[in-house]
Amino acid sequence: MTTDHRAQVEELLADYRRSREQLAAVQRELARVRAHATSPDGAVTVEVGAQGGLTDLELADDAYRLRPAQLAALIVRTAGEAAAKAAERTYRVIDPVLPGGADPEAVVRGTADLRPEEIAPPERARPDDDEDFEQRDWLNVEISGGLR
Repeated sequence: MTTDHRAQVEELLADYRRSREQLAAVQRELARVRAHATSPDGAVTVEVGAQGGLTDLELADDAYRLRPAQLAALIVRTAGEAAAKAAERTYRVIDPVLPGGADPEAVVRGTADLRPEEIAPPERARPDDDEDFEQRDWLNVEISGGLR
């Protein structure tokens, strides 16, 4: 290997190591992302991580005065508020390492620069009745259809 090629390889390896170190630093920072939210009445306080997953839940002593459905809705709403805060922090962590013009929110959502039609699952073609050779249990179809 000539000296010139060796220098190129060494430079590529150094770039790779820097990229790996930067990725590790971003991952460590994302692991530290936490966001808190408290319901307006103070009955519910939640903590979520970078991806919005619940990491802590505190219920005030008087939270149980609420009906179960009300308490559940309050928990969900409060967790949603915390998740929105965590998402903003996540965007700020990854933004510096993204290429110029990249949308951090789209990257986190997994859509990046994809168009909606590229994300939507392909529609399954429905075969014509004449070409439908799927095995069926006709007896159960008749019974469940109301014929007894």
